[in-house]
Amino acid sequence: MSSTQFFFIENLGELYTDVQTSELFIDSKYFVDSIPKYSIEEILSNYLTEKNKTDFNLKKFIDDHFILPVEPVSEYKSAHKPIQEHLHELWDVLEKKPSNEGGTLIPLPYPYIVPGGRFREIYYWDSYFTMLGLQVDKRFDIIQNMVDNFAHLIHTIGFIPNGNRTYYLGRSQPPFFSLMVSLLSEEKGEEVLLKYQSAIEKEYAYWMDGEKLLTTSNNNYRRVVLMPDENILNRYWDDHNTPRPEAFSEDIHVAEKSDQDKSIVFRHIRAAAESGWDYSSRWFKDELNMHSIQTTELIPIDLNCLLLNTEETLLKIYSINNNINSAKLFQHKINQRKKALENFCWNETLGFYFDYNFVEKKQTKTYSLAAAYPLFFKASTQQQSNKVAHIIEENFLCSGGVVTTLKKTNQQWDSPNGWAPLQWITYKGLKNYQHNALADEIKKRWLANNERKYINTEKMMEKYNVMDTDAKAGDGEYPNQDGFGWTNGIYLKMKSE
Repeated sequence: MSSTQFFFIENLGELYTDVQTSELFIDSKYFVDSIPKYSIEEILSNYLTEKNKTDFNLKKFIDDHFILPVEPVSEYKSAHKPIQEHLHELWDVLEKKPSNEGGTLIPLPYPYIVPGGRFREIYYWDSYFTMLGLQVDKRFDIIQNMVDNFAHLIHTIGFIPNGNRTYYLGRSQPPFFSLMVSLLSEEKGEEVLLKYQSAIEKEYAYWMDGEKLLTTSNNNYRRVVLMPDENILNRYWDDHNTPRPEAFSEDIHVAEKSDQDKSIVFRHIRAAAESGWDYSSRWFKDELNMHSIQTTELIPIDLNCLLLNTEETLLKIYSINNNINSAKLFQHKINQRKKALENFCWNETLGFYFDYNFVEKKQTKTYSLAAAYPLFFKASTQQQSNKVAHIIEENFLCSGGVVTTLKKTNQQWDSPNGWAPLQWITYKGLKNYQHNALADEIKKRWLANNERKYINTEKMMEKYNVMDTDAKAGDGEYPNQDGFGWTNGIYLKMKSE
């Protein structure tokens, strides 16, 4: 059985649905990460035969027919060691070797770092922030392996999925691959850019697929949208419009509350998962209710800044190659994307960046740290950065770092939670425009928050409460996880600064 063809939701049918709606496992992801002991046909046949017996036990049936995931590495403790020593040791704990274990896992050729907790596979955008810590620890061997794994996925699948699981094959995650390659080139030189040129080009083509099909009457296709100024910007998307196998019951519950067509709701939910911000009021029409989700109608600031960086990386590669025609083309693409970002995402009156709803033809009202991305990628003017910095200092800065959005909801990418990748994006973005005092204050408060929790728990968490540093971060579809790849990476990187 090929792991790349194995979808629980499609192949196990009734058994999959019964397990996911039975609350047999608290975590929906747990079952789809298990490994079948027998062929899918045999398992399903056995289930249909046995399920109507009076003594049938679903839990025993699962135990008999599947190898369930091992307990997460999050239980690891390092015997009261200093935090940095703990993090150095955690790389080996979080490293996963190549495996052909089957089930939903997509095998990779080289070792890689997993985030930790329930996340037993590689994750795309997490990995960039993890690599920043590996860079500090001079673990360029692991960085090289992870970049090669992602290049392998691009060349074999056509893109980098959300994670190396078959249930993620409908979507990617924020495209950080060109930044990973640039990070590796800092150690190994410009030839690294040339080595991965074809992989960067292929990933860029994935995100831009369908751009030549767009017209004013049919202005969107997959991840591309033709804007009113005739420039093309991007959105998040997923090629499937069904409940996520790893969150089946959760998605059904949301769709049942919505007045939208269920297939549309599922697509919006999946697209928001591609964003990495799963979930946030940023994606909702009614900020307090997930069933109003509208992700695919939005032009996200962060995604378009990342693709701007991909275009700039390709321009650099073509300039090194003396490929004049391609260099001219990509300089034009860069200019057009910057212009469109300015036209649709910058609000001069409010002095901040906002996502743009291309269906309603207006900006959203959600203040979020996605507004720091133009500063991180140096796509702002100094005057714009001054206004963004002022709002961040006045509204986002809390005792434990910067908060993700200003809305308190039951979503994990909202207040009061703070996340390592956004601390870094904001910190470096502010540094790029000489807002050094504010950047350093964010760094100081975030590191202190990490250290306080580590002293109490000997763990590094997936997210932190930045408004009340004595309280735990919470909300979302699953409990706060520890481990944790990108938190470890950003702690080490910030500390080294």
